[in-house]
Amino acid sequence: MKFNVSSKALHSAASAVSKVINNKNTITVLDNFLLTLSGDNITLTGMDSENSLSAVVAVTEAQGEGRFCINARSLVDFLKEIPDQGITFEINPTTLEIVIDYSKGKSNFIAVNGDEYPTYKSREDDEEPIAFECPTEELIKGLDYTTFAASTDEYRPVMQGVFFDVKPDALVFAATDTRKLVRFINRRIASGATGSCIMPMKACNVLRNVFAKDDTVSVEMTSKNATFRSATYTFRCCLLNGRYPDYNRVIPAKNPYLLTVDRRSLLTAVRRVGVFVDPGYSLEKFRIEPDRIILKGDNKTNQSTAREETPCSFDGPELTIGFSSLYLQEILNILPSDDITVALADPGRPGVFRPIEDEKDTELLMLLMPMTVTDF
Repeated sequence: MKFNVSSKALHSAASAVSKVINNKNTITVLDNFLLTLSGDNITLTGMDSENSLSAVVAVTEAQGEGRFCINARSLVDFLKEIPDQGITFEINPTTLEIVIDYSKGKSNFIAVNGDEYPTYKSREDDEEPIAFECPTEELIKGLDYTTFAASTDEYRPVMQGVFFDVKPDALVFAATDTRKLVRFINRRIASGATGSCIMPMKACNVLRNVFAKDDTVSVEMTSKNATFRSATYTFRCCLLNGRYPDYNRVIPAKNPYLLTVDRRSLLTAVRRVGVFVDPGYSLEKFRIEPDRIILKGDNKTNQSTAREETPCSFDGPELTIGFSSLYLQEILNILPSDDITVALADPGRPGVFRPIEDEKDTELLMLLMPMTVTDF
């Protein structure tokens, strides 16, 4: 086998596909890429036990067809150091020696027989898949808004991912760890079907990092497996098993008092005062008045305190409430608008955070549970 390929294009594909390969694999051959030469394309495939990612790269001067494996880390590191140019691969089918010719030198690798590479096996599934296409930008936006809120608690495995709630006229992204919750409704993705699945965090990160440059992605999903295809990449993954909690039930039907505040001003104030909170508890206190928020943090361990004010507009009675400084910073960092609103009721009910105005055909909501404040 022999072919010529752009070093830049091959490095881009190899770097992307390597994201699905685990640092340590129980099956040694999974430390490799599977390269399949067919016609004028070379396909790179990487796998772990639950995910498979493939990328197609155009080649020239192709001779023969076949498949072979090459160590993933070695290939990525090698291509990283090669300037953009055409490089030639020549594979001896008998000895499996790979000779790579480039402008200033020659390198040798020993391949592994491609027949040793396992075939990706999805979970047994008798459901008819939901199939639809969506703009990649909209898919990634939903993941950007929600992944931070997914649980890291190994005792709640079903919540360690992002819930895709597919409706005929919208795709709803939801994530929660029971202390914070995000719901993002995107009506720009209309599948005409109904279904749901729970996307694991590794799969979410692959979609965010690998598909960003593609315009559209086609999706096929059931409750157990999903496949995402673009012009360059094909990603297959197994999904989390279990029933996701009803995220709508925990969102207050009516929080009567509305706080409007500049997001950046509040974020910087929360960060400064957050330096002085107890790191084990992370409680930051807020006294909300009609035209200002007074923030307070104290750490009794080292006897340090901080107090700061930021302007706001609040249409309710004076209210004292506590939030986790770390979780509040996460929410304020993700919300996209300059001004935000926070719907409140009393110190024991969650705050509902929204941008001052949603983008057309979308609705973003973030919820944060309060913490007990005994004094201010």
